[in-house]
Amino acid sequence: MGSLSSVVLLLLFVLSAAVIWYAGIKLSDTTDVLAQRLHMGSALGGLILLAIATNLPEIAITVSAALAGQLDIAVGNILGGIALQTVVLVILDAAGVRPRAPLTRLAASLQLVLEGALVVVILAVVVMGTQLSPNLHAARLAPASVAIAALWAVGLVLLNRAGRGLPWREGGDAPDSQPEPRGHSRGKKEKAATEKGLGTRRAALVFAAAALATLVAGVVIERSGEEFFARQGLSGVLFGATALAAATSLPEVSTGLTSTRLGDYQLAISDIFGGNAFLPVLFLLAAVISGKPVLPAAHDTDIYLTALGIILTVIYMTGLVFRPRRQYARMGIDSITVLAVYLIGIAGLATIAT
Repeated sequence: MGSLSSVVLLLLFVLSAAVIWYAGIKLSDTTDVLAQRLHMGSALGGLILLAIATNLPEIAITVSAALAGQLDIAVGNILGGIALQTVVLVILDAAGVRPRAPLTRLAASLQLVLEGALVVVILAVVVMGTQLSPNLHAARLAPASVAIAALWAVGLVLLNRAGRGLPWREGGDAPDSQPEPRGHSRGKKEKAATEKGLGTRRAALVFAAAALATLVAGVVIERSGEEFFARQGLSGVLFGATALAAATSLPEVSTGLTSTRLGDYQLAISDIFGGNAFLPVLFLLAAVISGKPVLPAAHDTDIYLTALGIILTVIYMTGLVFRPRRQYARMGIDSITVLAVYLIGIAGLATIAT
């Protein structure tokens, strides 16, 4: 795309972001409908399907960057995406909670704390993987990438078991949290789809079309955006961690607002934590495609972003435990802290990248 003008590159980036936004919404809605109708909503298969479907932009970008040998963009997008998707909860807290109360107060549950812990553990393994020798691999598989995928799979099994009940009062939910059970918004989406006459076959076709559009847009947005922002002096690391991560997080904003509008606050947080736990699994995909371990080649900026993601996750885990009552600027104190820490962290990242 080097021969294209900057205006055309920017237009391609913006149009691709719009496609990701719209297709992401359709993808999320049809995934919920199919999961409900195929009785996969709370099963392990449903969790895996949802994790993959909601992260198709990142999958496309990882594949594209790995094929092009631009692993720094793939790594920056994955690790920067984790930090930025956590900040999506700030938007949901400020704009999506009815009645007025901090998001973590209404969503508080032990299962969400466990999901946050899974994110932290996986990111800790990411940091450990960056210190391993780049020669430590076999059959295109690196130990850290394999360990991350295995931890994610084990974590899903444990979370699936936790979803069936925990040996705690109220089953692990706070006594005065959301009145309806977690995931009820998916049932409402399926009911609305049925009332509109959306059959399972048509839902599957919409899912496939949205998935294809998301994959294509993911490749275009990575290629056009990398070239455009490089011309503006933005490094591949900063581009992947900010502009690209923001564009691929648009569907999470929309679907999260839908969940909070329907009063499913636990699902809104779970979708973010679940996506963040899945993203590092893409390092295994990048290693298989590129033929070499990705994490040992990570820059100091990548380790920095990983630590930032851990900090932001722990802040929200703390909010889920302490359940703040008061709001400031329509946000809980945990969301305000996350926003401040993220902005300070990105400012620090700019000094490292330059």
